[in-house]
Amino acid sequence: MGVKTQLDNRLRLCADFVRRGARAADIGTDHAYLPVWLCRNNICPSAIAADINPEPLSRGKLTIDAAELGDRVEARLSDGMQAIGENEADDIIIAGMGGELIADIIDRCPYAKSKAKHFILQPMTKSEVLTARLCANGFEIDAQDCCVSGGKCYTVLSVFYTGRAIKRDETYYYLGELDPRHNATHLRFVRSHIERLRKQAKGEARFAALADKLEAYCD
Repeated sequence: MGVKTQLDNRLRLCADFVRRGARAADIGTDHAYLPVWLCRNNICPSAIAADINPEPLSRGKLTIDAAELGDRVEARLSDGMQAIGENEADDIIIAGMGGELIADIIDRCPYAKSKAKHFILQPMTKSEVLTARLCANGFEIDAQDCCVSGGKCYTVLSVFYTGRAIKRDETYYYLGELDPRHNATHLRFVRSHIERLRKQAKGEARFAALADKLEAYCD
């Protein structure tokens, strides 16, 4: 089995937010490409490749073995972060899931509200739901970016717990820290929100007003 040496744009953007020297945990790892890449490139001294299902975890083990990184990357069966101890990871990546599920995983983690922990989050859907729940629970987005991979546009959030629960204008939950006026990829991502809101407005008029407010950030 060959070892994958490059990440796609989505996983590479997640990797870009990982702090050098941090121990990583990749939740929902599937093939374990990200934790293997982080350790092989000496970004992280160690990593846990975690998945809730045995089948994808077995694929991850193959990747780890092929890279000869069994001493630094551990494949672990885990429902979210439940099987990962507080002192085992500093940077926690949760990618490739819906925004609601990511928020649920964080809610169920007993040590998520530690200011020493850093979350790198990549929602496939409902990023606005994830952002709203983060804000309500005292988490802050310190950086956010977007990329295009496989013809689709994705966003990645870098998040820390501050303890300051903030109720923001609803547009923030869709925009986060993105700058659609000055970044074409950010603009593409925000416009996907606007298109979805226009469709939702056919059933509930308030979504049209929200779409109009987001349009103002794109001009």
